[in-house]
Amino acid sequence: MKRLFDLCLALTASVILAVPLLIVVFLVKITSPGPALYWSDRVGRRNRIFRMPKFRSMRIGTPVVATHLLTGADACLTPVGGFLRKSSLDELPQLWTILVGHMSFVGPRPALFNQHDLIELRTRHGIHELVPGLTGWAQVNGRDTLPIAEKVRMDFEYLERRSFRFDMRVLWLTLVKVVQRECIAH
Repeated sequence: MKRLFDLCLALTASVILAVPLLIVVFLVKITSPGPALYWSDRVGRRNRIFRMPKFRSMRIGTPVVATHLLTGADACLTPVGGFLRKSSLDELPQLWTILVGHMSFVGPRPALFNQHDLIELRTRHGIHELVPGLTGWAQVNGRDTLPIAEKVRMDFEYLERRSFRFDMRVLWLTLVKVVQRECIAH
């Protein structure tokens, strides 16, 4: 049921958002050199690595680390990067990873391949068995501001409470947080 929901919603969103997606591609391309998309290696279900696209919000050559670990992150942003991140528009290309089955709409956010502490804690608590999500329970309860231990606690709570109804609640709360631009560090 969850996979069917993901497919239907991702296809619908892709059609509805086709023009805004093209506008963002254009904005990224005209404001900074390099490709419009940034593909990062992420940790998926059962700790398998997959490639996840985002609209590029950082300058070419920025170190591949979690943003909260990046010294001078604001200086690395492209001219439209701050807006893309605060509006969460940089996440829209992940509709592709939902369509191909590497991600779901709701689940723990996929860790970067080099976030070993997060990966280890999630594995220890069985969270690595879940398909990662575009949004998740930790996202709507702190997003960038959560320490890793708290993020894993929230991911584990999602693991225990997951249901279609709970996913709908997380999606609704995500929409509210995005509109209010809450808990976004960069």
